[in-house]
Amino acid sequence: MNKRGCFTADKLRNQQELERLQAKFVGTGHPDTTSWEWKSNIYRDTYSSIAGHPPLLSYLALAENEPVAKVRAKMIRQMFHPVGPPPPREEDMYIDTPQGKQ
Repeated sequence: MNKRGCFTADKLRNQQELERLQAKFVGTGHPDTTSWEWKSNIYRDTYSSIAGHPPLLSYLALAENEPVAKVRAKMIRQMFHPVGPPPPREEDMYIDTPQGKQ
């Protein structure tokens, strides 16, 4: 038992459960998840939920004064890039110069 009253086995079990959930569900993230990836997962889940639940879709269509089919199509389209294009990766930021030129 440690200072907080937790057993080391409990910590290990909790860590293993977290890793299992992260492997099973893409949106739960992992230590290397960027904020852009996390935001994208949240937005995609929201758009998917709205498009997949007729009462939510009807409510949103009524609020926007648009046909239900048009709102559903808009939700599905927004799932492709929900928070804009991805930020540049670190390896893309350092472009090698052609050999012989500096």
